[in-house]
Amino acid sequence: MGRQRSRTVTLTDVARLAGVSVATASKALNARDEVAPETRQRVLEAAEELSFQPNVLARGLLTGRTRTIGLLTDELAHRFSIPILLGVENTLANGQMSVLLCDARGDAIRRQHYIRTLIARQVDGFVVLGDSNDLRPSLTRQIPVPVVYVYGESDDPRDLSVLADDEHGARLATEHLVSLGRRQIAHITGPQSYRAARDRVASLRKVLASAGLPLVGGDPLYGEWSQRWGRNATRMLLSTHPEIDAISCGNDQIAAGAAGAVREMGRRVPDDVSIVGYDNWHEFAADCQPPLTTVDLNLQQIGETAVRHLFAALDGQPTSGVVRQPCRLVVRDSTGPRLPHVRDRSSPQVAGTT
Repeated sequence: MGRQRSRTVTLTDVARLAGVSVATASKALNARDEVAPETRQRVLEAAEELSFQPNVLARGLLTGRTRTIGLLTDELAHRFSIPILLGVENTLANGQMSVLLCDARGDAIRRQHYIRTLIARQVDGFVVLGDSNDLRPSLTRQIPVPVVYVYGESDDPRDLSVLADDEHGARLATEHLVSLGRRQIAHITGPQSYRAARDRVASLRKVLASAGLPLVGGDPLYGEWSQRWGRNATRMLLSTHPEIDAISCGNDQIAAGAAGAVREMGRRVPDDVSIVGYDNWHEFAADCQPPLTTVDLNLQQIGETAVRHLFAALDGQPTSGVVRQPCRLVVRDSTGPRLPHVRDRSSPQVAGTT
């Protein structure tokens, strides 16, 4: 039972040490039901003793799978990509699968090249990672294996897309402000062309309407996703609407700018004006003065959810439609005394057909 060896250990070696046939050893190592538990244990112990490593290429020829997934992204440097990628990689690793990462950098020619390359590498499936929650053209017709779209909705309803639930996140933020007794709430956000910005505004309006409250100014202020815009918009709002006691912001950069402007105008955060951000971007949210209450998109969980649906498709149970991953509210000092986090009682909802 010595561990010394001068050549690659084969399945035949494992079978010989375990006292079984090669066929039985193969079934045991692949967790097939036809093998008795005690026999399977004996084979596993023999494989461990010999430091046996299965031949992935040979296994792929037998099973028709390579146990690799192609991950195609349009913008790897995008802040949201890395947490989603971590969720994808962790879940694949737990399933003893690997990922081949290709960054198209928003270039259509590069994207087509990578699709052909990944197909040639015989990946078992694709995860297509977008750079926003907006609609994107479907790539499924070009890909002969299961595909799941994440953080970017395919324009083909027959595909499966996993998104952050922006309406849910905005509802959490607005309900939190209302629960604190804030009644004069304004909203500053990014470009109106962004679907996420529009969805969050729609949800905010619903919460305010149900509470019998107006949106200060009547409409949100659309602009850039930047601190500068947050600062300038807040100055405009407080100059024309000094009664404002809360500002909901479309992201944490805007919120950080808003907090600075409130202080510059001689008001206190959160005593005079409560501020809520969005995204839970640590560099802005946790390091802001005061630290920002904000909405976390649960990006890593979005990646995990996408891979679980891809596994189901590989097992012959594909799903179509849209899965919206709930967000969570992270309460910090910009909205007053620390309160228990708003608990998320919902679970991802699938819209579409199975």
